Parts: sequence; C-alpha cells; structure tokens
Amino acid sequence: MFFVWGIYYAFRSGILRTLADAGHYRNFMLVLGVLAVIVVSYLLGSVNFALVISKLFYHDDIRTHGSGNAGTTNMLRTYGRGAAAATFFGDGFKGVVAILFACAVFGGTFWCPAASYLAALFAVLGHIFPCFAKFKGGKGFATSFLSVLALNPAIFLILCFVFFPLVFGTHFVSLGSITTMWFYSIFLFSFSKTFNPYGDYGVPVLCAIGIAVVVTFSHRTNIGRLLAHTESKTYFFKKKPPKTADTSGQGDENQTSEADK
Repeated sequence: MFFVWGIYYAFRSGILRTLADAGHYRNFMLVLGVLAVIVVSYLLGSVNFALVISKLFYHDDIRTHGSGNAGTTNMLRTYGRGAAAATFFGDGFKGVVAILFACAVFGGTFWCPAASYLAALFAVLGHIFPCFAKFKGGKGFATSFLSVLALNPAIFLILCFVFFPLVFGTHFVSLGSITTMWFYSIFLFSFSKTFNPYGDYGVPVLCAIGIAVVVTFSHRTNIGRLLAHTESKTYFFKKKPPKTADTSGQGDENQTSEADK
C-alpha cells in the first residue's frame, strides 16, 4: 500500500495520536494541528531556491533575467543545467518536508491523509506566492511533482509518462506542467475508488484539484502564448551559449522565454 499511497501510510503515530492515547486529546488540538500544518507548509513553500541559488552563487537575482520568474526553467536558460537541477530538487523537496511535518503531527489518525495533501497544497501556494519574496515566486510544478512522489509513488510513475513525452515532444514545459497536474487529480480520484485504506478521500482529491488550479493560474500567461503560437520552446540538452549583451533590442530566446515552473 505504501507504493500506492505514499509516505503517510508508513506513519503509525503522530503528535495528536500520542495525545489521544494519553487521554489528552481535545478538538482544539485538531484545529491547532491543522493551522500548524497550513502555516509551516506555506512558510516552507515560500523559501524559493531559485532566488537563494541565484543570489548565493551568482550574486544576482533570477527575476531580472528571461521570463522574470523564479523557477527551474528560467534558471536553466540563465545559468545552465546544474543550477536548474538544484532549483528543481530544492523546490521539490520542500513539499516533501511539508508532508513529513503533517505526518509527524497527524500520523496514525483518520486526518493524516487530508493533512498531508493540505500540506502539499499550501507548500505549492507558498512557492507561487512567497511571503519572503513579495509574493512573486515560481510556477509551482517542481513542488507539486515531488509532492506527488511522496504522496502517491505509483501515480507519480504514471505521470512521468505524461510529463516527459509532452515536454520532450513539444518542448513546451508549461504545457507538460499544466496537463500533468490535471491528470494527477483524475488519477487520484480513480485510485481512491479502487485502493482506499482510509475511507473517504474527498479532501485529498479536492487538494489535488486545488493544486491543478493554482498551477494553471500561475501559467496563465503561458496559456495565452500557447494559444497565440508565440510560446518559446525549451531544449534541455541544448548547450547554453555564452551570455552576451543584447544591444539590438531583440533579445534571444532567454529574453522571451516561456514562464518557468
């Protein structure tokens, strides 16, 4: 079942379960636990690794380059594959840490699945609207994608066969990101009807839909460019040319790049 339902299925006890077993459980502790998960997950999501890496290693602000977004694709086009990979995994694993925090609080209780998906949702919201960066962050896909790996490893593998063929076939990261997250909500609903260890799965499915909605919203400018056939393409294995000053007024592909993840 771990392969289907992820890390929260492995947690047999958490802070609230311990309090309940000790006879100290109260409803206000449940509310406090939910609020703690929401706040901590949002704050974790607000730590933007594109900004951290660009400022720490390049003494620069990624938001002044390319699409102006603090995410993996813009890091790839501006600084190269190494910086992009570090950004992707940094932004992705903060979602996993948020889920682990929810498990530590709610593990072994009926609310653990709902709390875990709520943590993923607010980590994504924090990434897109980070309080530490004037609410201007990335597109949320990296955080969403690795959160899926933690929550539903089996579905994550299926989604890999959605995302990678789309991106490598069309070279549109935005198209792959949006499509993948909507397929996630569909697959999660389907799986919950077949493999359901906890009963009602309404809140997790709603959170998955919420993630798809906010990821789509963060790509709204990309959608406009896709419809207008003006969206720039991303080539992950294309060697990045040396950065040169653009004096012609016509920026290269980096300057008109597709908004990154």
